[in-house]
Amino acid sequence: MNTSEFILDKVAPIFNKQGYVGTSLTNITKATGLTKGAIYCNFSNKEDLALKSFQLNISLAIKPLFRLVSTTPGSINKLHVITDYQRNYYNLVKDIGGCPMLRVGVDTKFINPLLFAEAQNLSQKFTSGLVSIIKEGIIKNEIQENTDPYKYAKVILSLIEGSSLLAFTHDDQTYITNAMDFIDSILIKYIMI
Repeated sequence: MNTSEFILDKVAPIFNKQGYVGTSLTNITKATGLTKGAIYCNFSNKEDLALKSFQLNISLAIKPLFRLVSTTPGSINKLHVITDYQRNYYNLVKDIGGCPMLRVGVDTKFINPLLFAEAQNLSQKFTSGLVSIIKEGIIKNEIQENTDPYKYAKVILSLIEGSSLLAFTHDDQTYITNAMDFIDSILIKYIMI
């Protein structure tokens, strides 16, 4: 592991737990045991370190889901893979401070446009992926043709992110489980052929 990777490994969970503003240089040097000079020898500034930390958190928390979905055949199966993954999401991300996309999206909107844009792009990628799954299901006669892919994608993502917010607010993963059960038993069943 090189120095940059070491720093990110130590600091990414701190940024996710404490937010961009709440994470100080003192937090960073204390967590790594390195000097300010050593930190900034590897990263150009706090924004760069925060961005790379966000990307690491995403690679641990969300990209595995994208890989699972890409290797799963059938639109309905893909939607169930998403809900199954989310059922375990709370335990996956609780030690790093919750959902990175949600944390960064809320934390940085008005103070770090670059980092906010990363979270917004990830959210759009998630939405686009859901739209593609639903459109593919319509084409392959798995999903009713009168289904609005954009509407359902937004509702599904809202239930995913909203349930994550509430699960971490109340330290109760049943918010996620109940929302995923609703997606499976109501939304998916409603649009299936």
